[in-house]
Amino acid sequence: MLLVIAMGAMTAQNKVTAGVDGNKYVAYAERSGNESVVYFTRDLSAAGLIKAYEQVNGMIEGHVGVKLHTGEPNGPNIIPREWVEALMKKDLNGANIIETNTYYQGGRYTTEQHRQTLKVNGWTFCPVDILDEQGTTTLPIVGGKWFKKMAVGGHLTNYDSMVALTHFKGHTQGGFGGSNKNIGIGCADGRIGKAWIHTTPGQPDQWDIREEEFMERMTESTKATIDYFGQHVCYVNVMRNMSVSCDCEGVAAAPVVTPNVGILSSTDILAVDQACIDIIYAMTAAEHHDIVERIESRHGLRQLSYMKELGMGNDRYILIDLDNGCKRITAAEAAQGLKPFVKK
Repeated sequence: MLLVIAMGAMTAQNKVTAGVDGNKYVAYAERSGNESVVYFTRDLSAAGLIKAYEQVNGMIEGHVGVKLHTGEPNGPNIIPREWVEALMKKDLNGANIIETNTYYQGGRYTTEQHRQTLKVNGWTFCPVDILDEQGTTTLPIVGGKWFKKMAVGGHLTNYDSMVALTHFKGHTQGGFGGSNKNIGIGCADGRIGKAWIHTTPGQPDQWDIREEEFMERMTESTKATIDYFGQHVCYVNVMRNMSVSCDCEGVAAAPVVTPNVGILSSTDILAVDQACIDIIYAMTAAEHHDIVERIESRHGLRQLSYMKELGMGNDRYILIDLDNGCKRITAAEAAQGLKPFVKK
């Protein structure tokens, strides 16, 4: 297996260099290009999740996979199960939650461990398909500089449509985890694809690929999956319980200090992740200090600029306030009046 991983990674690399400025936020006025539509609600509930999803589900059909981070055992910050259950019963009857095994040792490293963790965390109300349970497949990456293909869970191609249902938060290596991370890491299989993204072959550090290069590799992985689904994919980001830690860290996640915001949805992956970042940056310094430090120290903003370079979407958008007559608002308006986070 180690030989397969190393050979796959070596054949994928093209002796290129990573981009720069992943630690520099680009204000909206400095961007150019078309605008996509992003929907926003402050309603952090099952009803709010359903409302956000129903704005963007026009092309979700056939056999549907809901890509969700189901979390390490007893993780405190994952999207509430009851919200997801309500959404699936109303709008996604017959869909599966889809996941892959992890690259690190933990509660989801093997399929057997993963299924036990799913029970512990309450993901028992619908089928959960561990995509790499029976192996992998590869999807082409058009225009990538690090990869020409990505190894993903072999079951992924059994699906006609995908809903990326993402807990937006910080991330230890990515700076932030939005729809891009949910798909790019979350659909890559646990042994080959994730190794290509995280590790330079032939050295002992499992996590040696960092900063801009890591963001680019992860983004190219995402592109493989969303290109496969074409128009039959949509994105819902839940800005709640936003620790600077990923849900991969479970009960060891850093305490949440960033205020809860709401739920955003779009058919444009770049626009929805960019809108979340813009709302974060529009918060007061006290509100966003920790998460901005995490994003910039990891050079996570390269996720956004590289998505744009790869033609994956627009970093300009029309933000539609679903709570107030569907009027257009700014990220700054979405960030107004936030309440300090209180653990429930």
